[in-house]
Amino acid sequence: MTLAELKKGQSAKICAVGGEGALRQHFLDMGIIPGTEITYMKAAPMGDPIEFRVWGYELTLRVSEAEKIQIVQVADAKREQDNTTDSRKNDTPSLHPGLGEMGIYHVKQRGEVIPKGELLTFGLAGNQNCGKTTLFNQLTGSNQHVGNFPGVTVDRKDGQIRKQENTLVTDLPGIYSMSPYTSEEIVTREFFLNDRPRGIINIVDATNIERNLYLTMQLIELDIPMVLALNMMDEVRENGGTIDVNKLEQTLGIPVVPISAAKNEGIDELIDHVVHVAKYRERPGRMDFCDAEGPDGGAMHRCIHSIMHLIEDHTHHYKIPTRFAATKLVEGDQMIEEKLHLDQNEKEMIEHIICQLEKESGMDRQAALANMRFTFIDKVCQATVVKPHESKEHIRSQKIDRILTGKYTAIPMFVGIMLLIFWLTFGVIGAWLSDLMDLGIGAVTELCDKALQAAHVNEVVHSLVIDGIFTGVGSVLSFLPTIVTLFFFLSLLEDSGYMARVAFVMDKLLRKIGLSGRSFVPMIIGFGCSVPAIMATRTLPSERDRKMTILLTPFMSCSAKLPIYAFFTAAFFPKKGALVMSLMYFTGILVGIIYAVIMDHTVFRGEPVPFVMELPNYRMPGAKSVGRLIWDKAKDFISRAFTIIFLATIIIWFLQTFDTHLNIVTDSKDSMLALIGSLVAPVFAPLGFGDWRISTALLTGFMAKESVVSTLTILISGTAMSQIFTPFHAVVFLVFTLLYTPCVAAIASVKRELGGKWAVLVVIMQCVIAWIAAFAVQIFGIVTGLV
Repeated sequence: MTLAELKKGQSAKICAVGGEGALRQHFLDMGIIPGTEITYMKAAPMGDPIEFRVWGYELTLRVSEAEKIQIVQVADAKREQDNTTDSRKNDTPSLHPGLGEMGIYHVKQRGEVIPKGELLTFGLAGNQNCGKTTLFNQLTGSNQHVGNFPGVTVDRKDGQIRKQENTLVTDLPGIYSMSPYTSEEIVTREFFLNDRPRGIINIVDATNIERNLYLTMQLIELDIPMVLALNMMDEVRENGGTIDVNKLEQTLGIPVVPISAAKNEGIDELIDHVVHVAKYRERPGRMDFCDAEGPDGGAMHRCIHSIMHLIEDHTHHYKIPTRFAATKLVEGDQMIEEKLHLDQNEKEMIEHIICQLEKESGMDRQAALANMRFTFIDKVCQATVVKPHESKEHIRSQKIDRILTGKYTAIPMFVGIMLLIFWLTFGVIGAWLSDLMDLGIGAVTELCDKALQAAHVNEVVHSLVIDGIFTGVGSVLSFLPTIVTLFFFLSLLEDSGYMARVAFVMDKLLRKIGLSGRSFVPMIIGFGCSVPAIMATRTLPSERDRKMTILLTPFMSCSAKLPIYAFFTAAFFPKKGALVMSLMYFTGILVGIIYAVIMDHTVFRGEPVPFVMELPNYRMPGAKSVGRLIWDKAKDFISRAFTIIFLATIIIWFLQTFDTHLNIVTDSKDSMLALIGSLVAPVFAPLGFGDWRISTALLTGFMAKESVVSTLTILISGTAMSQIFTPFHAVVFLVFTLLYTPCVAAIASVKRELGGKWAVLVVIMQCVIAWIAAFAVQIFGIVTGLV
């Protein structure tokens, strides 16, 4: 039978893994290999995708992907526990070796000592969501954002190890193996192959050690000094498990340091070890993990070593680790084959060797290699790990998931959570705090105004400070509490692990518009800011899905547009703030869906990428992590207010105050700004707001969306909003600002990810779509008599 035929609670043994290319390799790297036990946990509300438990963690697959995996059902639905006896729990643990006491098993390849003062570079690598960024922050004292969902880190981040001069550690995107499946995984692989750091810090989730050690084995093959950081050891202990660290060191041939990155335990010892192995060039003591006495008669052992002898000259010349290159050639890695520049005869000999492996092992080459690695891992864990009982975190997660991912409750709960967030942000907490901020800014402005009058400051300078800077920047700063409140709630969703569940629940719906559920996470991030949302698309394995998601992200209303919504809501709909805000967000989503359907049937025809994703346990959001994210966003907003918006307000004030001959005007309609705005105003006249002041505000929004509010505040100073807008035309204006081009920073991110042509296309398409949508609303108003 196939894996798709399994029922809830049933377990089975995998017989064969179908599919082809990178997806099948990804399945094998995730531990879906012949002989492995897998358990059906639950299905998404609409029956697809399905959550399975394999190697102690939760993995999601679509039904169409599960149909490619052949299984044999087993009677026992419970996953077998480790056979290691519990007597070792009571043994007195041996002391962990200190520096210089770690034995010949991983110092026999010691090289020349690196001269004092030379830079020691380190790569921080591990599976997704295993605590890399948390450890990076502990090592360097940085404040990088962490989150409880896969793919938080999508680019390299560098920092110096605290109290260690001439050191540089690089936080890399999470990977499951050195066979890259997504674009951010290529960043990690290329770093190790091209930059060749002095040392590797491999962080491993101790609560899920089997799956994590798969990457460890491949990192060891790089022949770079390496230390294994065994993270989350506090959870292992709390749930009744133990790991024999010394025996694990001896088996792997590298130093192993137990830590808890979140609690800052073991970090100093880890730093001592990583600096030591890098300085003294202590390379891994073993790389051969083949079972020469195994059931296949050591077929894999003979295959890899035969290829190593054949390509040794090439690997030395092109500085690629020989063992690593040999295993990659077995997998059929085209990038490594191209880098080695093998001739046709050598390629044919390698193919003959691999065919012999397949004949002797009874498995295809990729499955045989994955099986060799997981067989070794299983033996290591049998000898060194006493498995903990089911963790409190996992039990709690299952209980919560009955509601948040339940068949009839998942989607209503998601809609309810988002509506609650909007209501609290725009109707209660955020609105109340913004009112307080507005009162404070008003009081400071009044004091400054009186001080300038008392000092008899020149009228032009007085106008610049009060009518320009205070009015423009102050009007934007008053919305800071609303933005901080929204980011507070979004960070709670990220840190708790709910984001990954939303992707799981929404996958089938998103597939109808041509996207994978994994695209939902970047789009949710887009509610905060489009820049990190666009970068987060690097976690998507398909170029098609990446492009579609990036093009849809600007439809997710970012926090920079909140001041515009709040400004018009306060003026025209003061008692319906939360409703208006919610409608704006859901309108953006609706238009994005329509746009996605059109793209799916025209430019981006094809199937969305497979949904292969790990579901982490729910965790209590950390106060430090949430506080760090809020501070970062508040600092970013304030810096924009006092740079881009500050500069924009001065320019707007200047253009509004002087005419083309630099004479002070008595009426702003005679100013240079009116002249510029009048050139653009006819474009917006069919939408019902052809006033030059409105078109000018929209132009400044190209730099930063908050500038729309600061510009309007300056230009309509002393004029009632009702003289420029009717309530209906305020709605039309809001629809246009919701959909038109994102800010310069977002466009720059699109250019960096997709290229200049796509960035120009985004600007043009967003403006066209915004105009069409606003015009449709205007026509609706004319037909219904609302105008």
